[in-house]
Amino acid sequence: MKLVWSPEMALKAYIDTVKTCKKFQESDDAEMISAMAGGWNPRLIVEAWSSGSEITTSIGLEIAARHSGARYVCILQNECSRSEYIAALKEHGSTVPELMVGESMEVMERLPEVEFMVVDGGRKDLSELFGVARLSHRGAVLLCRGGRTGRRMGGFRWDLVVKKACLVRSVIIPVGQGLNIGYVKENLEYKKSSSKNDSRWITRIDRKTGEEHVFRG
Repeated sequence: MKLVWSPEMALKAYIDTVKTCKKFQESDDAEMISAMAGGWNPRLIVEAWSSGSEITTSIGLEIAARHSGARYVCILQNECSRSEYIAALKEHGSTVPELMVGESMEVMERLPEVEFMVVDGGRKDLSELFGVARLSHRGAVLLCRGGRTGRRMGGFRWDLVVKKACLVRSVIIPVGQGLNIGYVKENLEYKKSSSKNDSRWITRIDRKTGEEHVFRG
């Protein structure tokens, strides 16, 4: 099975996000991101938010998650960002999603089968977040906000960042500050090689001779 696009779900998410965000002048790309999140009908939506960023993307993702029944998790760098994020959502009258605070490697290890992921282009751990993400075997849609601005992206390229998956296609859409979008699928060759390399070295001590024997498990 793979991710399947649903126009009906995309339209529902888009319309509700437009209604909710129309009073916010900073909405920018929230409607499009919400429509994509709803349309791909993912099981897990992950957002990596950074301090000072717009909150409307989170509002749109929450709406999409509600329509699709997806689990929606927002990753924050520290407790200060967490407080700022919660305050911004409450100010706009939106529901606070499941939150995780911490280093990218540690947090992403707890999130298997990611199917839709949005990362703010201003985060310093941008490439690491995408690189360590445990993506779904059904495929995944990855978005980097700020994809049109080369300075912020620092030469960002999907094929260099997402090495555990096969890049099917990518596109940069000039809405807001730019959306760099990549669609990836499971890399079976990487999976095979990883399973071989991940075998453990096991040590056994011969009680009679005291000799140490080391072999792969």
